[in-house]
Amino acid sequence: MEPLLILVLALSVVVGLALGLLGGGGSILMVPLLTYVAGMDAKQAITTSLFVVGATSLASLLPHARARNVRWAAGLVFAASSMSGALLGGLASAAIPGGVLMAAFAIIMLASARNMIRGRKKDNDAAAKGRSLLLYIPVGLAVGMVTGLVGAGGGFLIVPALVLLAGVQMKHAVGTSLLVISLNSASGMLGHLNSTSVNWPLALSITAAAIIGSLVGARLTARVPEQKLRRGFGYFVLAMGIFVLSQELPNPAGLVLASAATVVAVAWVLCTKVPALAVICPWRKAPAGPAPTAG
Repeated sequence: MEPLLILVLALSVVVGLALGLLGGGGSILMVPLLTYVAGMDAKQAITTSLFVVGATSLASLLPHARARNVRWAAGLVFAASSMSGALLGGLASAAIPGGVLMAAFAIIMLASARNMIRGRKKDNDAAAKGRSLLLYIPVGLAVGMVTGLVGAGGGFLIVPALVLLAGVQMKHAVGTSLLVISLNSASGMLGHLNSTSVNWPLALSITAAAIIGSLVGARLTARVPEQKLRRGFGYFVLAMGIFVLSQELPNPAGLVLASAATVVAVAWVLCTKVPALAVICPWRKAPAGPAPTAG
């Protein structure tokens, strides 16, 4: 087995782990992996990613379903509308240059990273009462369009939408999102297959590796602190998004973006790890002084 193929399969396990653990993030990592490591062109990488992420989501859905972490009514209504959007997005992608699709994908990565790093408010299943399932239709269409266009399964869009609209707990939103992602990915892939071919032996090998990771991730859901993991993963996705965008932007814009991101990252690490520098960091709050005493 070639070293490059071993690397691709090993990284695919990591992608599956993220998908099973967080209910999303598979395509956020899979598309750059297939593009920059496996050497696929943008459209083939997006189509292959839809297959891998869809099959992996379906596999990791099973342990979540056994743990009763899937809200089937909410998920199926959401999926019904988003599948239409995914099919339309997949068909429309044939008319869009690959570089534009990758740049759009990078922007989605940055938005997803922001949501993961900021976190979300605590959820409450009781909030689901009285909310109409009709609210899922426009949101599902929008998420589906993103899925079909850029190969993003939409987990980091679906999870907050389920929390907001259905008021379910995070673990239930994660399980339900896997149902939606698997259906969305299948619909989006059908649209892409109209104009793109897939290397099926490689795709099936990557899928098998990702499924292994997803099953491990699903088992770890109740054991790993979700907030810390999500924030750490968010910073990683942020770095990947900047990298992809820097590769797709024309020079010197790409070089400037990569250089600026590196400077900011180094400054952030220094301000975090070196107390003496924290006082001069513009984004760090100055410590509050002693309360004035009554004269």
